[in-house]
Amino acid sequence: MALDRIDIAILDTLQKDGRISNAALAEKVGLSQSACSRRLDNLERGGVIRGYHAQLSNGALGHTMTAIVHISLSGQFERSLSEFEAAVKRCPNVLSCHLMSGEYDYILRIAAKDLADYERIHKEWLSAMPHVTKINSSFALREVVDRTALGLKPEIA
Repeated sequence: MALDRIDIAILDTLQKDGRISNAALAEKVGLSQSACSRRLDNLERGGVIRGYHAQLSNGALGHTMTAIVHISLSGQFERSLSEFEAAVKRCPNVLSCHLMSGEYDYILRIAAKDLADYERIHKEWLSAMPHVTKINSSFALREVVDRTALGLKPEIA
């Protein structure tokens, strides 16, 4: 989907304030409300906008520990990958999961209340996932950057 400067302005504004009204958004990007609404619909249908979310604080919700977990599977057969991915999607503590190239097959970012909670997640979820042969966990000492917004440039056409 080709994005023009107005689409970029809409996306940039929504990244900063997903609760902005259509009227305020239209004014900010220089469109009528109906034209802005049509563009939003097109961006949503085109898959550019995947949803609208509240960014929650894991710490404020009692999940003060972030674990970065590298997972190796017994093989990269389609069935192994799909079974593992189905299982990882069911774990409520997994914040993100990526299929990787390199030494490990997957990298996960996990929220835990503390070390005992991570041990529970490790035993009940990670170790029980299909085809897992190796789990390597590291614990974040401090969050430096956690962006939810891309740096969009109007030059994209």
